[in-house]
Amino acid sequence: MGTSIWNSGLALPGLIIEDRSVVNGVVEISGRVASSRGICPDCGTPSLSCHSRYFRTLSDLPISGAVVKLRLLLVRRFRCGHGTCSRKTFSEALAPVLGRRYGRRVARCDDLLRAVGLALGGRPGSRMMARLAVPWSRDTLLRAIRRDIATDPPAAATVIGIDDFAWRRGHSYGSIVVDLEQRKVIDILPDRQRETIVAWLRENPQVHTICRDRGPGYGAAATEAAPHARQVADRWHLFENASAAFLAAVRSEMPRLRKTLAPGVPIDPGTLTRAERIQWDGAKAREMVNKEILALAEQGVPLKAMARTTGVSRQTIRKIVRGQRHDTFRARQSSLDPWFVMLEAEWNAGCRVGAELWRRLKASGFAGSLRVVTEWATRRRRDDKLGHPASPTLSARTVARSLTVERDTGSARNAMVSAVIEKAVPALITARDIVDRFHAMMRSKDVKRLDPWIKAASASKLASFAAGVEADKDAIAAAITEPWSSGQVEGTINRLKLIKRQMYGRANLDLLKARLMAPV
Repeated sequence: MGTSIWNSGLALPGLIIEDRSVVNGVVEISGRVASSRGICPDCGTPSLSCHSRYFRTLSDLPISGAVVKLRLLLVRRFRCGHGTCSRKTFSEALAPVLGRRYGRRVARCDDLLRAVGLALGGRPGSRMMARLAVPWSRDTLLRAIRRDIATDPPAAATVIGIDDFAWRRGHSYGSIVVDLEQRKVIDILPDRQRETIVAWLRENPQVHTICRDRGPGYGAAATEAAPHARQVADRWHLFENASAAFLAAVRSEMPRLRKTLAPGVPIDPGTLTRAERIQWDGAKAREMVNKEILALAEQGVPLKAMARTTGVSRQTIRKIVRGQRHDTFRARQSSLDPWFVMLEAEWNAGCRVGAELWRRLKASGFAGSLRVVTEWATRRRRDDKLGHPASPTLSARTVARSLTVERDTGSARNAMVSAVIEKAVPALITARDIVDRFHAMMRSKDVKRLDPWIKAASASKLASFAAGVEADKDAIAAAITEPWSSGQVEGTINRLKLIKRQMYGRANLDLLKARLMAPV
């Protein structure tokens, strides 16, 4: 190796290099500290009295993929000559760029150590370090991250977003606070208890805008601790709540819809497929439980007593009492839903073989399996044989989609469903129109429409949703007019989940803070 390489790449202030060698693929650099005296770290008294000497080894950055060891020869230990000092001996200090007290590596390694630790964590980071010829352990990486955690408080945030995340889903939750103006995490709280949120807000009285979801916890805490701050409900959750309210309204009308959409065609269990028969048997068992709970409700039995008597959860009992648990076939969304119009066209054109239908769909971009299409063809062939215009019944979710997002697809089935419902259950059409008005109000940012919408929705099947909007009216009005939302917070929670999974869910609060709040 040339002298210039040694002087430029290995020279460190306060170090005199005496020898260089390569032993078993490891570059060893021998040197000594350049200072002639030591200074007591307690009293600051300089000393020339040498007590003893010892060897010290530090790790350094690699050279051409080779491990580098820096061996300090004859590191001196001095005597403190100050009579009142409690320290009798001390080691000579290294220059800050050379290494820290009790350290095992050169100071310039810390940036690499911290960068890899923040990006990958402990175990993956240690594997990467081994490939970089600096074989530091996962514990070393995690210690470096924790040691460099910023002790200074973050800049005071005035517009924040707050939401919860799961430490362990269904058991324990934490809270994350994001500065929406600076677009960065400013704190992670150990739980989502009201007292914790109140304490944090009282420590940060400068906050004047709080973006949150529509849960009662954060809203109540913000009202108590920061009554001057404007609360903004999250727009995405408002759209989702409106859709859920309309779906609940459809479910409450499913007994009437089932009779209306299939008049004179009772369900024959003998014609059902195996999967449909399982759902049919479950539906009959659910209807028996429904009748028992409705009978208890008519007698005025309290909710908790009904739960103890029947063994059914209180949430399920609420759904039964509200008429929201009557689906016979509770089908999930199918991969065939976007292709229903094409399937109907091919079937009506004479293509009745499932494999051929699948090949034609696949040529048009369908990514589903052959089995999905052949099962659909089997059900359709059975319906044609029995004279049924469609499946034995439609699920509440299918009806809701037909009335809303699939209304403009041009499907004959959707047109038929809408026409039948408009005659039989006009209240659902009214509810759908109210949901459309809600979407238009949110998108147009016209807060003047809010009060008329609440009045109209209160007299419809969306009365429960309207009551919730009325109770949180100020936050929803702010969501209509303000530019802030919880989108940043949701994205940060997604990143937090990724970091937790990298660490196998064993990250402590301080380590999670360090990795999430580190400057990118």
